Amino acid sequence: MRITCFATNTPDRPIATLELRHRLRARAEDRIRAARATGLRNLPLHTAAQNKVWLEIVQIALDLLAWMPMLALSGKARLWEPRRLRFRLFSAAAQLAITGRRKILRLTPHWPWTGEITSALERLAFLPNPG
Repeated sequence: MRITCFATNTPDRPIATLELRHRLRARAEDRIRAARATGLRNLPLHTAAQNKVWLEIVQIALDLLAWMPMLALSGKARLWEPRRLRFRLFSAAAQLAITGRRKILRLTPHWPWTGEITSALERLAFLPNPG
């Protein structure tokens, strides 16, 4: 069993409503932590317009990081933070070969997470095309 405790000064609310509000807040804090790890920690450009473009790019990356575990990953990989995803999945050595009008991604066989990458790509390939 896991016992948790939180303190609040909100009167006249059922405990289930207060616990739900507390858990939703924790999920929002997880998203904020992921945003900071993805590029929101600092604004690297000089003008506000350039930083606005930077924020749009960070938002696209966060959307991809939110959908990818649900659609492509399984097991413990669904819980990986952005830094772990970057070091394990996104930085894998691979070679793109184009032959016979087909694109083949050749991953390094000795990379420990090659199986996770190939199973994620297979899951994504089975998704229906939008529109």
